[in-house]
Amino acid sequence: MSKAEPSNEYSCQPITQGPTLDSVEEKKRTGRRISIRVFTGMRMDFITHQPTGDQAVTVVMALLDSLSGNGKNVSLEDGGAANQSCPTVHPFKHQNKLVPAIFSIIFILGFIGNGLVVCVLCQKASRRTVANTYMLSLALSDLLFLLSLPFWALYYSFDYNWVFGSLMCKVCGGLLSLNLYASIFFITCMSVDRYLAIVYPFKSQGSRSLCRARVISHVVWAAACIPTLPTVVFRRTIEIGESPAGVIFCAIQYPTLFWDTSMRLMKNILGFLLPFSIIASCYCSIGRHLLTSPGLDKSTSNLDRVLKVVVAVVLAFFVCWFPFHVLTFLETLATLGAAVPCRVRQAIEAALPYTLCLGFSNSAINPFLYCFIGNHFREQLANLYEARTSSLLQKRGSISTRLSSFSRKLSDLKDLGPPETSTVTPSGGAPHEP
Repeated sequence: MSKAEPSNEYSCQPITQGPTLDSVEEKKRTGRRISIRVFTGMRMDFITHQPTGDQAVTVVMALLDSLSGNGKNVSLEDGGAANQSCPTVHPFKHQNKLVPAIFSIIFILGFIGNGLVVCVLCQKASRRTVANTYMLSLALSDLLFLLSLPFWALYYSFDYNWVFGSLMCKVCGGLLSLNLYASIFFITCMSVDRYLAIVYPFKSQGSRSLCRARVISHVVWAAACIPTLPTVVFRRTIEIGESPAGVIFCAIQYPTLFWDTSMRLMKNILGFLLPFSIIASCYCSIGRHLLTSPGLDKSTSNLDRVLKVVVAVVLAFFVCWFPFHVLTFLETLATLGAAVPCRVRQAIEAALPYTLCLGFSNSAINPFLYCFIGNHFREQLANLYEARTSSLLQKRGSISTRLSSFSRKLSDLKDLGPPETSTVTPSGGAPHEP
């Protein structure tokens, strides 16, 4: 049974962004609507179709009591009339199939790419450099997030019904938030390191030590864990209705509207605005240095390749994350009661799941953008492939040698044949076969 129409009493519709209980509003004809944030990039609306029935009121009040401690932490949307009268945008008809398909592609490509990066950089023969230290941490961060992506894909395909339990709800939500901050922080570290290595190659030799890079990596992991903690603490499963028609959400319930607004603004600032400013500044300085430095040959193809990589890095980061953070910020303004036009709110509601897919795709793009385009990494990957291939060939040769030796022994035994045995009777008759 589809969870989009669980019964004749309740219907659920994914409409907009965010992870917290968001609003409870009276509706004259359709009943009571309960909007609840269940995942970064969407919100669920539950509309009871029995507004005067005792059962509908009981479900609504039970939800409020269980989520908010008798309603104390429920934020009522008492914004302007434009915000209240804006009709709900129904999701794309095949969204529960399209989004999981996109997640699956991101998972396959990202897992292969980041897995190869980890395998290459963890080899003993791999170069121990500052850049490789950050690349390894970035790949590990993306891999941790990608491990949770199949659960979110199934969540969408099940029409936003979480069947994996409360613990996995916290774990998957924590990995998502951790990657959001950790991956962007490590990309920023790599950008600063490239800036120092290219613009100040001699002055930065003392500060760009391997030991310092490892310390910075630990600090970055800790800095990414701090904004992730509220997500893990406040995320839990919330059941609406009774089985088999009920729906279980993996949702975040912040204590107050201030918490919700603060966490989303922090996501916009720490997760995009500040890192992008640093990244853009570093690569603009790199491009300016490469174009204006008198000691460089401007006609070399190597310079063109470096400039293309610089542009690709900035554009990839911007294209992947800018749409999601812009829509998140606009949705935050609407939640605070700002006069956001109805068409803008509808566009936000319809586009947020797909901007989320675009942001997730950055985890699949990172290994190709930062590792596979580098000559040293490709050489290390080729050496790893040759070593693995030669090892497999040696094992196959050893096995084939053993098999041929064993077959020769069997043929020798067959040539000898079984020993003849005979028994002579006392009367001297014919041999007696046992």
